[in-house]
Order: sequence, then C-alpha cells, then structure tokens
Amino acid sequence: MPTITVLPHPQCCPQGAQVPAEAGTSICEALLEHGVALEHACEMRCACATCHVIVREGFATLEEPDDAEADLLDRAWGLQPQSRLACQARITQADLTVEIPKYSLNHAREEPHAAR
Repeated sequence: MPTITVLPHPQCCPQGAQVPAEAGTSICEALLEHGVALEHACEMRCACATCHVIVREGFATLEEPDDAEADLLDRAWGLQPQSRLACQARITQADLTVEIPKYSLNHAREEPHAAR
C-alpha cells in the first residue's frame, strides 16, 4: 500500500504525517481520512483551488491534470511545477511526499470535516 508523507504545516499538520493510501484514492481523500485537515472548500468537485498541494516526491507517477484542474491551478497561491489539486490527483502504487502551501485562496477557514 502506498504511503503519503505530509511535510509539517503549522495549521493542518504541525508534526507532519505518514498516511497509508489505497491506489485510486485522491490525495485529498487519503489525507482527510487520516486526520490531516486539508482545506477543500468545494467538497472535492474541482471547483476551487483550496486543496492545492505541492508533490515533492512521486509527481511523475501521477496522471497529467485535466484542463479543469490546470485552469484552477493557475489561481493557487504559490503555484509550482509540481503543484496539483489534491482532490484530483489519484494515487498510484508509488509513495508520495506532499507539501501543503502556507496559504490558500480560502480567506475564511472552515472547520475540517470529521474523518470518514
């Protein structure tokens, strides 16, 4: 089973995390399921960019973003070549290391959803 390593983030994951994830699951689903409070204002419908992450390791193992994701990524704060929307990036059999950017487009932070 692949593992997602989450680099420390002061609000979402202060200590960092190692999250097991099933192939085919989105990065967002896997993180939320394991208590990482990643913002996702559109409920994972690819309608915002609040779940923006930077894939530091394993980026090449992900499928290419579709046009809708690419358009939304242009709005993300701190966009980098390895940026993805966590709600759209599906995990393969490879491990990933992700960084949650310091800021997002969501000015009024919502309470994180309970683990599923």
